[in-house]
Amino acid sequence: MAVPEVSVPYEILDHTADAGVRGIGPTVEEAFAEAALGMFSLMADLDSVRPETEVPVEVQADSLEELLVAWLGELLRERDVRGMLFSRFAVRIAERDGRLHLSGRAWGEGIDPGRHRLGVEVKAATYAGVRVEQRGGGWIAQCVVDL
Repeated sequence: MAVPEVSVPYEILDHTADAGVRGIGPTVEEAFAEAALGMFSLMADLDSVRPETEVPVEVQADSLEELLVAWLGELLRERDVRGMLFSRFAVRIAERDGRLHLSGRAWGEGIDPGRHRLGVEVKAATYAGVRVEQRGGGWIAQCVVDL
């Protein structure tokens, strides 16, 4: 899977105690990738995170909303297990056996507090405010993340 060019924006949404992230893209896969980018932008200035190491991510769920929360949650698990920050993402979603399967890739590097400008710690992706839908000619994928 080739490293995609990132040209679609993401948004950080206001939320009382936590933060919301919304990925926006021409396809549902690009919206998922942008939501991940938005989540990691809370944790670090992504301009300082080099996409040196590729990490595969596989999740499955019964709905797009569940799949988004599973995707973001698995990325947080990879961050914790590998001690990495990610700054590039690619996603493929397919339906198999009545379930949705996401095959993704995240590119990043080990956390280096001396070089990376770190932000807040994201603890989890939640079902609060979760929404995945077509809007106009594109898609949005959003949820609240626990800080």
